[in-house]
Amino acid sequence: MSAEIEKYRGNLQYAVDIVMCIDITGSMNPVLDAVKESSLRFHQRLHGMMASKGKEISQLRLRVVAFRDFGDNPDDAIEQTGFLRLPEQAAEFERFVRGLRATGGGDYPESGLEALALAVNSPWEKGLDRRRHVIVVFTDAPAHPLGTVGEGTQTYPRDIPASLDELFEQWGYARSQMAVMEQSAKRLVLFAPEEEPWKEAIGEEWDLTLHFPSKAGEGLEEFEMDEIIETIANSL
Repeated sequence: MSAEIEKYRGNLQYAVDIVMCIDITGSMNPVLDAVKESSLRFHQRLHGMMASKGKEISQLRLRVVAFRDFGDNPDDAIEQTGFLRLPEQAAEFERFVRGLRATGGGDYPESGLEALALAVNSPWEKGLDRRRHVIVVFTDAPAHPLGTVGEGTQTYPRDIPASLDELFEQWGYARSQMAVMEQSAKRLVLFAPEEEPWKEAIGEEWDLTLHFPSKAGEGLEEFEMDEIIETIANSL
């Protein structure tokens, strides 16, 4: 590689947007503290991994969409932030994450698909030279089908897709006409049980998706978090 090309590559502006969808129902109580700590260290580990590859993130933004169950208590089923720019808004990000509490949930499935839909429809960065738009889902439960639980309540988010097929259209694929995600930028990482919709309907059918099986009461292994970080860094 010529010195000129190497110099140009070193000047590239990298923008990384990460949305973390975090299950905060009661069953997550044993592992939520570990998930929170992983979330708080995520940006530092990513910066370190990028630096080891001779790359520097020019703009890093994180957003959190925490979810419970609209069928249990619609008023606290979603807690979310907008995109927070790090390190400038690190204190605000940490304050929100540390304030999350694992309560409620009702039946076994939760409102994870609503959280994923909110994440997909985030106001993603569209500038700079290279972009990576990453959604990471942390849950130990399956999800209610979209539009079946809580849809008529006042707190149910507006413009949520009516079905998983509609959400898949928004996620997009090579020749999708309805995609809201940028095909070359997007990545989805699922830390979710081997149950539907996570295992086959999303984990095996959606492109650019990684699925790490989770079990109730067990947290994310460090080597799995390292693999997630490496995947993002290698794709830039």
